[in-house]
Amino acid sequence: MNPAVFLSLPDLRCSLLLLVTWVFTPVTPEITSLDTENIDDILNNADVALVNFYADWCRFSQMLHPIFEEASNVIKEEYPNENQVVFARVDCDQHSDIAQRYRISKYPTLKLFRNGMMMKREYRGQRSVKALADYIRQQKSDPIQELHDLAEITTLDRSKRNIIGYFEQKDSENYRVFERVAKILHDDCTFLSAFGAVSKPERYSGDNIVYKPPGHSAPDMVYLGYMTNFDGTFNWIQDKCVPLVREITFENGEELTEEGLPFLILFHMKEDTESLEIFQNEVARQLISEKGTINFLHADCDKFRHPLLHIQKTPADCPVIAIDSFRHMYVFGDFRDVLIPGKLKQFVFDLHSGKLHREFHHGPDPTDTAPGQEVQDVASSPPESSFQKLAPSEYRYTLLRDRDEL
Repeated sequence: MNPAVFLSLPDLRCSLLLLVTWVFTPVTPEITSLDTENIDDILNNADVALVNFYADWCRFSQMLHPIFEEASNVIKEEYPNENQVVFARVDCDQHSDIAQRYRISKYPTLKLFRNGMMMKREYRGQRSVKALADYIRQQKSDPIQELHDLAEITTLDRSKRNIIGYFEQKDSENYRVFERVAKILHDDCTFLSAFGAVSKPERYSGDNIVYKPPGHSAPDMVYLGYMTNFDGTFNWIQDKCVPLVREITFENGEELTEEGLPFLILFHMKEDTESLEIFQNEVARQLISEKGTINFLHADCDKFRHPLLHIQKTPADCPVIAIDSFRHMYVFGDFRDVLIPGKLKQFVFDLHSGKLHREFHHGPDPTDTAPGQEVQDVASSPPESSFQKLAPSEYRYTLLRDRDEL
């Protein structure tokens, strides 16, 4: 029989202190480190994942690490199930292939994923525990408003894009697909739903989805595809929620500039919807094939007086069409010329070919002068980009690349 071991009083107190500290000290959950082996599995199985793309040498990344970890602790207490919310990180120096896959151009970059699908809008808010936690709570909230009476439709905000789903029951594959789409696109559209007896008058041919565009004159549009087909449903709703010509504001300017595409912008007075409609129609008619090479935008002349001054214009000159290449700004000319077939398309082509830049520095191209006319080298300097100032700031990020000159 082993002899009993007695601790002295100081040793006993020390042991008890260590035990109490071990019991009551919260365990900090590890931030999941992603690599090429585990990234798809972890993200695909997470309802919501917030991923920090960082570099250890970046001082902004270093500052974010403890904040990101504490926010993860807060959220884990509210959503304890493993796959409800995942906070993860990617060391972009160690995994440059992952950084390239997600087009990381600055550190730190916080991207949101839903079931493995990267959301278009990354997190650009305040880097604090509260702000990050509130952001995740918002992402976990129900993005769909339930209608209890179809009369509620008459009170909808018709300045927004509304998507309404009519279902026989909530526990159905049709609704689950609708809900999944709504979680992805809730920043772009207002989503509503109705069930059972409330939705019955709108379900004459079964469950359906209806798009109500902004304004009261445009007709409703009904989705005619298979509602259990996620890709088909998502693509149809995305096409309705994300317009070809988007409005640029000071709130989304950083996001739009970071897409890296030049801007074709209509500056117009807020109440001038006629010019906006003309611009939208001509962009759709002449430039739909250029969707991946340039961003089509419209801007409030009063709010964006400074960019107008860059091109020697004022709100009194609106509507005005211009291109901002992130190096220089180029003016289209008379707005009504947009109605000339091919004129707007040629303006964009001249940007991509470098013609706009050459002509600002050297005058008209030789091919644009009459036979026998002397070509003169006219030195000029195009106005500098104004919207480049809305790009991600070097005071918040370590920027990795500069854009080419156009």
